[in-house]
Amino acid sequence: MNRKDFIGKSISAGILPLVLNGFSLQAYADSPLIEFLNKAGNEDHVLVLIQLNGGNDGLNTVIPLDQYSKLMSARGNIAIQESKVLSLNGTLLTGLHPALGEIKGLYDKGNVSILQSVGYPNQDYSHFRSTDIWLTASDNDVYEETGWMGRYMDTQFPNFPTGYPNATQPDPPAIQIGAMVSPAYQGINMSMGMSITNPTNFYQFVSGTIDPAPNTPMGHELSFVRLVAQQTQQYSGSIKGAADKATNKSTLYPTQGTNTLADQLKIVARLIAGGLKTKVYMVSLGGFDTHAGQVATTGGTETGAHANLLSKISVAVNAFQDDLKLLAIQDRVLGMTFSEFGRRIKSNDSLGTDHGAAAPMFIFGTKVNGGIYGSNPVIPNNPSGGDNIAMQTDFRSVYATLLKDWFGVSDKDLNSVMFKSFPVLPIVNTSATGMNDLASDYSNNFGNYPNPADSYTNIRFNGFGEMVLIKLFEVSGKEIMVLVDEAFTRGVHEVKIDTSFLPSGLYYYSMVSGQRTFSNKLVIKR
Repeated sequence: MNRKDFIGKSISAGILPLVLNGFSLQAYADSPLIEFLNKAGNEDHVLVLIQLNGGNDGLNTVIPLDQYSKLMSARGNIAIQESKVLSLNGTLLTGLHPALGEIKGLYDKGNVSILQSVGYPNQDYSHFRSTDIWLTASDNDVYEETGWMGRYMDTQFPNFPTGYPNATQPDPPAIQIGAMVSPAYQGINMSMGMSITNPTNFYQFVSGTIDPAPNTPMGHELSFVRLVAQQTQQYSGSIKGAADKATNKSTLYPTQGTNTLADQLKIVARLIAGGLKTKVYMVSLGGFDTHAGQVATTGGTETGAHANLLSKISVAVNAFQDDLKLLAIQDRVLGMTFSEFGRRIKSNDSLGTDHGAAAPMFIFGTKVNGGIYGSNPVIPNNPSGGDNIAMQTDFRSVYATLLKDWFGVSDKDLNSVMFKSFPVLPIVNTSATGMNDLASDYSNNFGNYPNPADSYTNIRFNGFGEMVLIKLFEVSGKEIMVLVDEAFTRGVHEVKIDTSFLPSGLYYYSMVSGQRTFSNKLVIKR
């Protein structure tokens, strides 16, 4: 058995419990991603990833009020009563679930970006496979063994874990609250995830020696395991040191144990304020696989299991943001929610929804360009049980945006970690990284007419003196064809598109020009 198999299969990267204030967490070892980001001059920036396990129902989270009658027709047994939907500043077309009151407050202050219909082409409806795609940033038909951050680790730290931690990198660069190492940190040869064991008060630093092991193949592996154990215990000291230097200041956190997401984010805020150089934190909340009982059987549809989950997100994120502000570190942190997929448009007879495709994401923090990106998902007149929300934005564009505009990663390195180029979205206030703000160019003059179309349609768009790529997609997210692939001068342009070969129905088209990405819907009706 080789080292990768021994570590990966036998001990799952040495996972051991670490307890902070009674809450179990796990830390990861040193990462070239973080060293690279430090070199890029953005060493003070932190990213917090919130994973919503199970597949969040986007249509009951971010509600398309412009199609409310169709929404009621599709899911009348679970749809939120229109009068109870939370309105958002600046729009009458879109609202939030009533349980998201705190998120609404952050949005109205400009501290939340809502990304509509995020997913990937050719959705896989398996929890395991779809989660794997999100964490490895792979195509649907490609099975990657490395994570999107782990790929940095292998190129920069070939001898890992030997030599870490060290004087220049004393702290774990990534921390996940939970029991398992995320596949996002999987390298080619082994998982870079490390565990630290130190209940309540943390372990003391261990000595820098490792007990001798027999000079046999298994003895060599035993030495390696001991090295990993020593390393994780050393990291526990730096985490304890950071925790001892800071105290949470917000009074908005709920009582410990009543909101596990808030408990996790409370730890994250304390460690950041304590000076830990960790760059990436991952926390999670489960329970979003709402096939049945998504809403309460008695009372309004704004109550029940899904409402409770959304309330936990809203309360936790708001308390976290309040804490960051009181700790004077709010401008250093961005957060992101994601789930492996959304739910179907049509509800089922069990007051629930089945596995679907695209869903909204929240990006939050004081350095986001707040607002709604993308259009409301389209609800068919007579949806079937198999109808889905079409993808507007590939989730890998979100990753690329955060790496580039928050951490300052170059285009070359982006292509290396993401395997190919993805358009960057104008969701980050790029004054934080010295980048030009492209938000004002996001959707000017982008659309098509006639729409509905019969034999042709004209697509109108802004040119920026760059290459323009426009692709046509089925509602499922499957690419049909490339419509435009050429350079255009600055100004407004129109391209006539032959649609005579397309069956009647709903389609989407997307445009990529430089760092800009746009999407819109096309209806064919005969």
